[in-house]
Amino acid sequence: MIIKQLSIFLENKTGRLADISAILGEAGINMSAFSVADSSDFGILRLIVSNPEEALKALQEKGFSVRLTDVLCLNVPNTPGALNKAMIILKEAEVEIEYMYAFSLGEEALTVIKPQDIERCMAVLQEHKLELIASSSLYKL
Repeated sequence: MIIKQLSIFLENKTGRLADISAILGEAGINMSAFSVADSSDFGILRLIVSNPEEALKALQEKGFSVRLTDVLCLNVPNTPGALNKAMIILKEAEVEIEYMYAFSLGEEALTVIKPQDIERCMAVLQEHKLELIASSSLYKL
């Protein structure tokens, strides 16, 4: 259930996201989800892609500072309060979350979670019968 996510360090200047999408497109790699966190000088682009290892190689060859990070993807109903139930479970289990980002697909909402302790987070979610998405399913989106 662990998913490989790309984390790319980017200078905060015009065209950098276009550069990334062009490199991945030319390599035949699909982006399933992404998040950008930025400051005035730089940003971190986090990506879920169809082939993380090939994306890593293609981006490194073009001089980007990139690494693979392990994350989880939680599937909850796309209804008010559904995510909150999972967050309460993690809070009560004292699972620390570094960051999250989410997107919805009709009746489902998918939340990418980067916990401090991924194995513990995964165990807590599975113990409570919450659905984690396998990387093979997420990469196909």
